[in-house]
Amino acid sequence: MNGSALRTGGVFLLAVIAVALYASVFTVGQMQQALVIQFGRVRTVLNQTGTEKPGLYFKVPFIENVVLFDKRVLDLDLPVQTLLTADRQNLEVDAFARYRIIDPLRFYQSANNVLRANTLLASFTNSSLRNVLARSTRDAIVRTERSHLMNVIQGDVNTQAKELGVEIVDLRMTRVDLPAQNSTAVYKRMITERNREAADIRANGDQISATIKAKADRDVTVVLSEANQTAETLRGQGDGDRNRILVEAFGKDADFFAFYRSMQAYETSLKGPETRLVINPNSDFFRYFNDPQGRAPATAPRATGAADAGATTGTAR
Repeated sequence: MNGSALRTGGVFLLAVIAVALYASVFTVGQMQQALVIQFGRVRTVLNQTGTEKPGLYFKVPFIENVVLFDKRVLDLDLPVQTLLTADRQNLEVDAFARYRIIDPLRFYQSANNVLRANTLLASFTNSSLRNVLARSTRDAIVRTERSHLMNVIQGDVNTQAKELGVEIVDLRMTRVDLPAQNSTAVYKRMITERNREAADIRANGDQISATIKAKADRDVTVVLSEANQTAETLRGQGDGDRNRILVEAFGKDADFFAFYRSMQAYETSLKGPETRLVINPNSDFFRYFNDPQGRAPATAPRATGAADAGATTGTAR
């Protein structure tokens, strides 16, 4: 019995020693920083930002507690909020922040945990957003001064965040937009303005088109008039040259000229299969029909009555 009791006592003692040893050892990782707390008072800060002391540490079991904090950059996503700008425009702003715990002791004393710190930082950021953006216009926020305004807001929030033992690494507005009801009205106004601009452009285009067409019509009229005048002048000159040539030719060979003119007269008057002429066959018109030399036919004795009537009329086809 005594031996069994001793073995049981020894096992119990070893178990107590093992538990005490396990409770007195803790590990601080590379990305962690730790506070050793004894009866609510911080006794030691381990692996704080700026120092590199990760590893295995000891504490008094059941008397000292260890609180671990992350050394990495932490995220803070802010809810969408509606802000009023200096030009009386409502804007919906969606922002985010990234921060790092740089003083774990102050962080523990002021915020105690990350959830509480997120709530306080969100309040600081929202307040700074309202104050800074309320002094700026919509165009400055959206386009011209956005980066400058975010730097101002980040500096303002950083000043307050230092009281929590944290540092704001980055702060940005992910979306800046008009509220839904305002967007609809703005889009309608933009459509109206664009339609008006399009109507003005079309009206100017129609005016320019009418001017160009009128100028083109005037130029066409002028060109045609000048062309007709030139054509009439050239035609008159041609007729004059032709008449002069004909006169010269007539003066040189009157018989040939008479023959040529007769051929032209035959070509002009005897066109078509249905051409009829009622004329004396012995007239000068047919002189070259009767004799290639154009000699007048010998006169025959005149008949009386019906014979005389038939001799004085003729038909040519």
